[in-house]
Amino acid sequence: MKKLIKLTLIGSALMASSIGFAQDGASPDFATTEVSKGLYMLSGVGGFTGGNIGLSVGEDGVVMIDDSMPPLLDKMKKAIASVTPNKVDFLINTHVHGDHTGNNEAMGKDGTHIVAHDNLRRHLIKKGVRTQDGMKPAPKHALPVITFSKSMSFHLNGEEANIFHVAHAHTDGDAIIHFKDANVIHTGDTFFNGMFPYIDLASGGSVKGYIKAQQRVIKLSNDKTKIIPGHGPLATKKDLQAAVDMLIDSKKLIKALVKAGKSEDEVVKANPLKKYHDKWNWQFITTERMTRQIYKGISQSKKHKKVSKAEHGHSH
Repeated sequence: MKKLIKLTLIGSALMASSIGFAQDGASPDFATTEVSKGLYMLSGVGGFTGGNIGLSVGEDGVVMIDDSMPPLLDKMKKAIASVTPNKVDFLINTHVHGDHTGNNEAMGKDGTHIVAHDNLRRHLIKKGVRTQDGMKPAPKHALPVITFSKSMSFHLNGEEANIFHVAHAHTDGDAIIHFKDANVIHTGDTFFNGMFPYIDLASGGSVKGYIKAQQRVIKLSNDKTKIIPGHGPLATKKDLQAAVDMLIDSKKLIKALVKAGKSEDEVVKANPLKKYHDKWNWQFITTERMTRQIYKGISQSKKHKKVSKAEHGHSH
């Protein structure tokens, strides 16, 4: 029951995060877990606080991964202050969604240098940020000032942190952070631990790319690796393997129905993901929504292949 309540709150707030605000009423607190010496995970207690935050603290400074949502800024700062009195020097955005970038402007104004993939900055400049009053131009201080295309590394606090891009996974601007010596990986939303993932097809995400991103993290992991997912509890390689196995099988099941000529509604009615419902279903990505997003992802992929073939044929 506790899990159901927690997932319901996460689902509600994920939907609310699309307009940049959490639920009404008392906002939740952050729990701070030291996952390795000087490396922390900040996650929600008593509700939803946005995506899981990473924090590297040491003599060279403070590096943060993701920054929750505006209504939770004060509580987030309080959680950071419980670990270090120092200001955040660098903030890495794993992707563009508001529950991970919602406090960019406030952090930027405090002098924090924001780091992200090229596509994330491009997205904010072209599309702006979502507010209660609709889309607005992204404030200057909310924009990443350091961007990368494939990968980059931080050599701070006695740790090498490799940040790399995974193409067309959760979005088109995803970054995964691998703390090599500590054996800790922050996946952003390329991993929802213990629940169906959200694959943002409209923002450049894809089912194939999402699977490839998870497989890449598995290759970097061993049985002692601690994985900070975008949402859900601290995870292991085994947890991630279960998630990618579920996704590969779900794609296979739905692809067979697509090949048989079934429409999206017919596939939903057939309920091909029934066996995963009890464990993986949650309010934001229900079994039905999971089925629909995979169906759309497969259909989208087929269209791209046709366009690519047509263009290739035309070029000869």
